[in-house]
Amino acid sequence: MDTIDREIQAPNSGRKHCGWVTFPFITGAVLGLGLAGTGWMANLIIYLIQQFNVNAIDAAQVSNIVNGGSSLFPIVGAIIADSFLGCFSVITLFSSISLLGTVFIALTATLNSLRPTPCNGRLGSFCKDPSWVQFLVLYAGIALGSMGLGGTRFTLATMGANQFDNPQHQGIFFNWCFFSQYAASAVGATALVYIEDNLSWGLGFGLSVAANLLALLIFLLGNRFYLHDKPQGSPFLDIVRVMVAAFRKRNFSLSPMADDYYNPITVEGAPPNKAFRFLNRASLKAEGDIKTDGSGTIAKPWRLCSVQQVEDLKTLVRILPLWSSSIFLSTPVAIHSSLTVLQALNMDRHLGQHLKIPAGSILVIEIVACAIFLTLIDRFLWLTWQNLTRKSPSPLQRIGVGHVLNVLAMAVSALVESKRLKMVHHHDRDQSQPRSSMLALWLVPQLSLVGIGEAFHCPGQVSLYYQEFPASLRSTATAMIALIIGIAFYLGTAIIDFVRRVTSWLPDNINNGRLDNVYWMLTVVGVLNFGYYLACSRSYKYQNVEKQVDADTNYTYG
Repeated sequence: MDTIDREIQAPNSGRKHCGWVTFPFITGAVLGLGLAGTGWMANLIIYLIQQFNVNAIDAAQVSNIVNGGSSLFPIVGAIIADSFLGCFSVITLFSSISLLGTVFIALTATLNSLRPTPCNGRLGSFCKDPSWVQFLVLYAGIALGSMGLGGTRFTLATMGANQFDNPQHQGIFFNWCFFSQYAASAVGATALVYIEDNLSWGLGFGLSVAANLLALLIFLLGNRFYLHDKPQGSPFLDIVRVMVAAFRKRNFSLSPMADDYYNPITVEGAPPNKAFRFLNRASLKAEGDIKTDGSGTIAKPWRLCSVQQVEDLKTLVRILPLWSSSIFLSTPVAIHSSLTVLQALNMDRHLGQHLKIPAGSILVIEIVACAIFLTLIDRFLWLTWQNLTRKSPSPLQRIGVGHVLNVLAMAVSALVESKRLKMVHHHDRDQSQPRSSMLALWLVPQLSLVGIGEAFHCPGQVSLYYQEFPASLRSTATAMIALIIGIAFYLGTAIIDFVRRVTSWLPDNINNGRLDNVYWMLTVVGVLNFGYYLACSRSYKYQNVEKQVDADTNYTYG
């Protein structure tokens, strides 16, 4: 199998390069890019409606596509990083693409010729549609911005983790990486959105451009300190080769002898393990599979693979059930986000007499809760756990805590919504009462539980995939959570459509529905998925985590 050569691209070698010296540069890039992306994505629907005369449904569809695409595109960036360019080049390229897209969006807000005349409250028939040039510039900016944001999001996490050999330090880095992402999102969804709504769209988007540019410059300034990975070939091609070779040799009998299986000359011979034995045929040597020139290299790569290539594919197969359980962990969260906004729209959002919280900003509570607990987990909870048990929690334990908190969040959401509906129905019987006097602050507990749950399971998942995936798939490993979020986003949309078709729980006016039943349904789904997760985690055996820990540190995973 092709390997990844780790080499220091710095003027002087030594431990002053890589490690924590790179942390400010990579974290600075995470903060800047996160702020830039949230600055235009968080308010995209309002911008399309107010400045481009797009109707609300179409604006929501555009926003959905952007959110789904920015969650799925990290996989593309990770594949390119693992297979062709490496993390540094991919981050530089996609940060530049994001910058170009954000510039296009900012231009539509600053140049009158790049947007139509606003409707200004007039009837739809008097609204002027954008020209094809205006739409071209706008959607080019949105596409480039979304592509660039997605391409850097988890590749940055991979490159940061690559700077450390100690799994404990990698886990700490992942915590701070997620903290930085959530902190940037919180600032973008509040400060920049406020500037765009109340001061100037051009100024708000211009600040996003500045944040993106600053992030790119900070990242490039740290180049002399980075430990670079130099990819050689596509690891995904190796995976396909193993499957093809195993199928072509499906009639061969397996051998108990290690010498009958192919290992490169530079690798000590060892037979493949007995798990998924049908794949072992891919490394079973046959006549004509190896060159006769004495080099010991493979003559027919689609008929023979190395034992290591076979074991890498087995690693992916082993972790697939755990990964699938995370999809149904994230799907309720995706559904909950949109439904909570609908709840907030029908609640009293005033803070005092003059300040009213925008319904869309209510989700910032989730971001803030996650960011706070990422810090508490890193500084206090894990240290307490280590003092009590003499070992640190494993990635699977972190994810398990996230499952439990997610179930609790859905149950609390159901209880709060049930109380809200009772108050609404009470008004229907007593018209002297206000429509709904329930404060939107009642949504804080459920949003906080979701955010705290993410503080546990998101870094846990990234740490698990990064440490367990084959070395050649490290960038893809950290992007797996982005793939989960993207699938959960679209799956959640399909579930809501299904519920609306077969029940009356989600009418256009949720005051006439049973949103609490939807939350109870998600609670049941969460409990069942947690049971599935427990079954998968109990049968899973770490491939790399414990080996790395035992070899490098006294930090052990349970």
